Amino acid sequence: MKKILLLLALPLLAQAQKIDKIITRSETERIETYLASDELAGRKPFTPGIEKAAKFIASEFEKAGLQKTKESYLQSFPMFKSQLQSISAIIDEKAIEVKKVALISKETSIQIDEKSGYEVASIKEGENFSQNISRIMNAKKPTIAFLHESFLKFIPRLSARGPMKDGQETIVFVISNTVPSSFKIIATQQVERLELSNVVGILPGKSRPNEYVIFSGHYDHLGIGKAVQGDSIYNGANDDAAGTAAVLMLAKYYAKKRDNERTLIFAAFTAEESGGFGSSYFSKQFNPDQVMAMFNLEMIGTESKWGKNSAYITGFEKSSMGEILTKNLAGSEFTFYPDPYTEQNLFYRSDNATLAKLGVPAHTISTSKMDSEPNYHKASDEVGTLDLDNMTEIIKAIAKSATSIVSGKDTPSRVDTTKLK
Repeated sequence: MKKILLLLALPLLAQAQKIDKIITRSETERIETYLASDELAGRKPFTPGIEKAAKFIASEFEKAGLQKTKESYLQSFPMFKSQLQSISAIIDEKAIEVKKVALISKETSIQIDEKSGYEVASIKEGENFSQNISRIMNAKKPTIAFLHESFLKFIPRLSARGPMKDGQETIVFVISNTVPSSFKIIATQQVERLELSNVVGILPGKSRPNEYVIFSGHYDHLGIGKAVQGDSIYNGANDDAAGTAAVLMLAKYYAKKRDNERTLIFAAFTAEESGGFGSSYFSKQFNPDQVMAMFNLEMIGTESKWGKNSAYITGFEKSSMGEILTKNLAGSEFTFYPDPYTEQNLFYRSDNATLAKLGVPAHTISTSKMDSEPNYHKASDEVGTLDLDNMTEIIKAIAKSATSIVSGKDTPSRVDTTKLK
């Protein structure tokens, strides 16, 4: 009996030994330290820092021997950055203060009234602001939205939103307790067309090249902000240099194994913090029916609420992917749990959401204690706050848990899009 057990354990032992030589703490630390360094100044979109980060990620993909998408590892797309020059608003023949108006548009000149054909929306007192603003922001035609005065505090945030993607419609927000019978908004702004880039590498599948498994994380962060104890760089070591480092480590691992039956796509997304623009563009490059699974890695540098050797999967119940990953880790010290922070709607807040809404079993893996993470979106999110030993073990566990999906043995069930919020 002992001999039989030993024979059964040998393949697992061999796999563990191989993975330990490729996914190492020293290599994880090297990548993490650079991505979260002051040199990259917080990796904010449209800054030299994020361009340096993209160049570094692309060089790591090249060293691993991944294929490019077309002629480059950079998957570039246009964005539009606007600067308001003037704006005025008249509601029911009464001028209102500029601080009660927010404009999101890539037009240089805007003049609208009740006859302009704009969709009219509103958020009334007591209504859920987050849910309604998401609906308005995804409008398919130009929209003017009237917000109850209780939402005045959100106007500066709406005005300061990041760049617009190509095809996004003009939206005007006005503080008004009722939908007026007449209105007139006139504005001018300076608009600049810029480019952002995801970084994408490909490892073709041996027998199922048209079936894709995606490993992703976002490499942007908040850049430079208000100084706290003399530190103004928001390094984003956990959010999400940690996830990006994991993607690079997994790319190296699978590139050395070269036994993936399905095609593996490794993606570092841009502009997650400013609206998920990178993953949104990326998702449009695929037929979702060909994407078998997506492992999105977000903030895995700290211990989860359960301690070491654990992480959670957002939307665990929405497909069978979590069950498959758990099965593949049977007998190990690592445990995947369902998302314990469901009230925060994390399944729809990260880069997995766009593909999940198309039915792809796309989930985010994280350890972040979202109710008490002390360095979240702060200048203190630095490498010194991470548990790099535990983070390395998490990356190994993700690789092991994905084994049967990568090989084509298991295929997670699709997300039921009729039940998405």
